[in-house]
Amino acid sequence: MTDRALAVVRAGALTTVQDLGRPGHAHLGVPRSGALDGPAAALVNRLAGNPAEAAVLETTLNGCAVRPRSTVTMAVGGAPCPVRVDGRPVAWGAPVRVPAGALLDVGPATSGLRSYVAVSGGIAVEPVLGSRSTDLLSGLGPAPLTDGAVLPLGSPTDLHARVDVAPQPAPPAELVLRVTLGPRDDWFTPEAVRAFTSRSYRVSPSSNRIGLRTEGPALDRAVPGELPSEGMVLGAVQVPPDGRPVVFLADHPTTGGYPVIAVVRPADLPAAAQAAPGTPVRFLEVRRR
Repeated sequence: MTDRALAVVRAGALTTVQDLGRPGHAHLGVPRSGALDGPAAALVNRLAGNPAEAAVLETTLNGCAVRPRSTVTMAVGGAPCPVRVDGRPVAWGAPVRVPAGALLDVGPATSGLRSYVAVSGGIAVEPVLGSRSTDLLSGLGPAPLTDGAVLPLGSPTDLHARVDVAPQPAPPAELVLRVTLGPRDDWFTPEAVRAFTSRSYRVSPSSNRIGLRTEGPALDRAVPGELPSEGMVLGAVQVPPDGRPVVFLADHPTTGGYPVIAVVRPADLPAAAQAAPGTPVRFLEVRRR
């Protein structure tokens, strides 16, 4: 019987298993989680012949290296990076046939932050609450990859990519996030609200899967004190006591007590997943529909 498994040779700085996430459990305090750059994860699944819901690997900064125990089709996308099979350069953003026992090495991102690795059949770790995603906040799902770990693979489907290579958006040189003000913009001075939507910020190195933290002008409060904890949504822009906005990403807490000055449009969040530290950030106000 074919050994459908993937051995981890180099785990990298942070590599996790991600799929579409586990929505619908916020009332239990469980974040959605899932791939931060959903379009990139969906594309590599398509290139590898998987359905969109198959689990992939999400790498951070310096990639990873894995060795399949059977011949598989793999695809690497998201942040551009060098890809090699047994030391030989192969295509990024395209299906690659990897023989049993060969080493697929995903190198450091040349731009952007997170690369995605799909394997035909998908990563078949045990699902938790309907998802195979690693949640760094709650600890649900599989632990981040470690050297020597072995991941089970699912059975390949009959799906085949209709193209040999597909275009992918470049990581942003400047991150422009469209926001709708509220629900707590009235907790900030008018000058602070104007600064939020007109001044430039930078992505902080302390950003992670929970939130994109920013560096830049502090936002002054008009209302002192703190709120009782209230529900938080994906893309909420929370302002902690230091006054620097934090954009909540896939592993965000489901409640919080700091005021939310605005909410980012969901379509802009995949670009936030690829914004490296130091990337300029602008918040662009759009009106409620």
